[in-house]
Amino acid sequence: MRIAMIGTGYVGLVSGACFADFGHDVTCVDKDEKKIASLHRGEIPIYEPGLDELVANNVKAKRLDFTTDLSKPVAEADAVFIAVGTPSRRGDGHA
Repeated sequence: MRIAMIGTGYVGLVSGACFADFGHDVTCVDKDEKKIASLHRGEIPIYEPGLDELVANNVKAKRLDFTTDLSKPVAEADAVFIAVGTPSRRGDGHA
């Protein structure tokens, strides 16, 4: 299964790495070019125990990739997950 994970924060990156570790082909997409560049260098922008090894293993196995290009991964995906920040309602902070 091909998965497009939109967002590479705590939810998107961790979920994408786990889906890849389950054997799926995952492309994580983010509009932040610096974040994608650092992920390509193997630098993990968040702290989650064991995430660095999980990402490295799945990148090496070619099941996990990162890009800023939204169109191709979404067009090729069997499933698309949107893991971006949820805007809060003005005034009371509810989602």
